[in-house]
Order: sequence, then C-alpha cells, then structure tokens
Amino acid sequence: MTQAAVSPPPAIAATRTALVDMRNINVAFGGVHAVRNVSIDLYPGEVVGLVGGNGAGKSTLTKVLSGAQVADSGEILVDGQKATITNPRDAKVYGIECIYQTLALADNLDAPANLFLGRELTTRIGNLDDDRMEDAARKVMGRLNPNFQRFTTPVKSLSGGQRQAVAIARAVYFNAKILIMDEPTAALGPAETAQVRNLVRQLKADGIGIFLISHDIHDVYDLADRVSVMYHGQIVDTVNKHEVSTDDILGMIILGKKPGEVTQKEMEALELRG
Repeated sequence: MTQAAVSPPPAIAATRTALVDMRNINVAFGGVHAVRNVSIDLYPGEVVGLVGGNGAGKSTLTKVLSGAQVADSGEILVDGQKATITNPRDAKVYGIECIYQTLALADNLDAPANLFLGRELTTRIGNLDDDRMEDAARKVMGRLNPNFQRFTTPVKSLSGGQRQAVAIARAVYFNAKILIMDEPTAALGPAETAQVRNLVRQLKADGIGIFLISHDIHDVYDLADRVSVMYHGQIVDTVNKHEVSTDDILGMIILGKKPGEVTQKEMEALELRG
C-alpha cells in the first residue's frame, strides 16, 4: 500500500516547517505489525484527524509520539529537528501533550490543583501557593473558556465539557505546541460537544497543532483540516477534508481503499451499513 503525499491547506502551507514529522514509523508486537512504515505530519494551527477501525494502529502511533511506546524504527522531527522521545517526559520537553479520553484528572481536587498536579507552585517556605495557582488557572481558563467559574469545587462535580477544558488548560499552561486528543467528545451531550469543538478552534487560532483521534466522523469532518486514515497498521491515505466526502472517509476506514478505488457495489453496501 503506497502513501500519497498530501499538502496541508494553503493557509497552513505558508508555514514551511512542520511541527511534527513522523517518518517511516514501525512498531511490532511479536509477529504482529501494529504500525507499518507510517509517515504523518502536522503543522501549526492545524488539526489532523487520525481515524480508523479498532486495531488499525491509531493508538500505537500516537503512543510513539507521546513517549508511551518506543518505535522499532523510523524517526520523529519536531520543528524540523530530529527528536529523541523514549518516554512521556521526553515528549513534554518537545511540547507534546496527550489528552486521553479518561482525562487523568484527580476527581477530589479542584481545577487549579489539577492544573498543577505534580508541578505544584510553592511559597518561599515550601507551602502550597494556592492563591498563585488559582490566579494562573483563572488566566488560562479565561482564555479558553471565559464562562468557566467553578475554580474551588472538585472536578468530579463538573460537566464533561468543563472537565475537558481543565485537561486542555493544563496542557496549554505548560506550553504545549502539539496536542494529541483522544476521543475528546466521547459520551458528551450536544451542548458539551459544541463546547469542546469551540475549545479546539481556539487552540487552532493560537497556533497549536492537534492530532484528533475520533470514531465520530462528524467531529473529524467539522474540525480537521486533513484526515489520515489507518487500516491494518498502515496509512490508507491522507486527504484534505474539503476534497472528499464522509462516504470517501468511511470507505477508507472500512475497506482500506482510497477515494476513487471503491466500486459502486461497495459504496451501496456502505450506505446500507449507515
């Protein structure tokens, strides 16, 4: 299976250097090739949707970028320079943050405490500086979600959209340039989904690059600039969103075929599935 080189949209192409350029990444577990010769890139202010069925290799690929999995071969460039990423701490040094579906928030702590979890601010005598942490949380949340006001209540009492905002704020505060968002709207209602989509648009406007992993084609089609589809560990194709339909993307996900390769009979079968 060959992989076409697809340029980012014109507004993004004006930025010459990719934030991330993953080249020829391979990961195998025993005799199973979870990721096979995958190349993918991401530019500032761009959302790349990474989609595929269960077991397609999406999670393994993003684990390589976030430092949770070491690739067997291939290389990663960040801002045009070769990066060495062997653990999550390395990834953070390069400004790479992953926001998992589970969010990794401490439910019994409030938003400021979660923002600084493991990186707490202290006073000169070593006590927690709650005032300074709350002030910082208010500033970053004010930029991402001006309506957020629940800074002193445990995050377990927040809505799903508000919890997403806290997790995103934590990444942004610590200078994330590259975000991996894993199913950011899963299990959210329509209003909360809209809130998270607005957060993603705000991050794009701030020049942050986002890999968006989602099973929700509508999320991907609404937010992504380009879409990369994985099938059995490989990239089927990377396409500019405005040049394909949702049916084209479904054909790649389900059949592993590029747009134009799907027959009329196969397309009808896909429509019946829908």
